[in-house]
Amino acid sequence: MTDFNITSMKKHPRLPRHVAVIMDGNGRWAKQRDLPRISGHMEGIHSVRDVVEASGELGIAFLTLYTFSKENWNRPKTEVSALMSLLVKTFHEEISELDRNNVRFNVIGCIDDLPEETRNKMLQGIEQTKENTGLTLTLALSYGSRIEITEAVKSICRDVAEGSLSPEDVNEALISSRLYTADMPDPDLLIRTSGELRISNFLLWQIAYSELYVTPKFWPDFRKKDYLEAINSYLNRERRFGKVSEQLNP
Repeated sequence: MTDFNITSMKKHPRLPRHVAVIMDGNGRWAKQRDLPRISGHMEGIHSVRDVVEASGELGIAFLTLYTFSKENWNRPKTEVSALMSLLVKTFHEEISELDRNNVRFNVIGCIDDLPEETRNKMLQGIEQTKENTGLTLTLALSYGSRIEITEAVKSICRDVAEGSLSPEDVNEALISSRLYTADMPDPDLLIRTSGELRISNFLLWQIAYSELYVTPKFWPDFRKKDYLEAINSYLNRERRFGKVSEQLNP
């Protein structure tokens, strides 16, 4: 594995402002080791720490982690309950460290779906760190992009029906402003672990022009050096947004 110099990388003019991650493969990591699935989720916390730390060191402004999807409620109740308990335990152990490191904590998704204790802890973290000005760490919890977009469309329809908006007012910027991510830039880079080649209903509107990076590594094996490799891959790409290379480099 190549060694990456964080000092040099953070000076790169095209360092991504927003990195999103689909943290996949915890269960399969555990199965390979004849361990219960929750063991994979527990090991994956170390990967979260590594990626958050590296993002802070690089000066990345936004990191969004797909933590629990709307569809994940269909998993066995014992696993869901264990995951919610793990969220609370991890929050209790990590939030003070995040606060000391000037990280602003955020959650997107159908937060009211969460058990009361889990929901209250998440809201506590948002409140505790709201004045921080460093990395914004967002957990997507009970999140589904189609629901997010549907709710945005409903809110615009209500405004049109009430007369505060006309159909001609509806544009991409307005739709973006009604999404959970209204106060964030769109992701520059989307990372998916475990080798699966799908988006899984994650930030469908926001990743229209994101660069994709897929690694076969399961999330618990994805550590700081792997994250830096993904960032380095991004830095060596040419983002054209529909243009041709000659227009970007005349």
